[in-house]
Amino acid sequence: MNFEEIAKRSILESVKTKEELLRLELQNIIRAGELAANVLQEKGKILFCGNGGSSCDASHIAAELVVRYKSGNERPGLPAIALSSDHAVITACGNDYGYNEIFARQVEAFGRSGDLLVAITTSGNSENVIRAVDKAKATGLKILSLLGGNGGKLKGKSDVEIIVPSFETARIQESHILIGHIICSIIEKKLFGLD
Repeated sequence: MNFEEIAKRSILESVKTKEELLRLELQNIIRAGELAANVLQEKGKILFCGNGGSSCDASHIAAELVVRYKSGNERPGLPAIALSSDHAVITACGNDYGYNEIFARQVEAFGRSGDLLVAITTSGNSENVIRAVDKAKATGLKILSLLGGNGGKLKGKSDVEIIVPSFETARIQESHILIGHIICSIIEKKLFGLD
């Protein structure tokens, strides 16, 4: 297979995954955006967690909310925190309590009833994300999960879940960032009337 074939295959697989996402998960994506907007409207905050590429997606989406999503859409900053951003907290917690507690500990510290946890995991099986979801439930947070494949262990544990119909990590991550952008659009429309 040459480079052109590799590139074409990747693009076509990404398009196919997104077409299936549109067919299967459109209403859940809308529900996710409405949930996030409602939490912010009620003066709650959004916490994001994920590992690896999903950690980057968590930071990316949080930044869109704190700063702005679309150029020209001037609005106040919104309270969003990526729980993978504080290296001192992550390494201290990893050292003192174990890596599986790095997000749950921060949910305990920052989360309040009425807030939202966005749990991002391509497999649905990341133990530290699962523990964050469990802590969020116990604390009274709403939970939105962005998953892939068959949803893994997190399937059915959230107020809203979106399962990208693919088992390929790259295709799932591409879809997760698209979903995050759609959620940002819904928030800006609902809270500020911005397109």
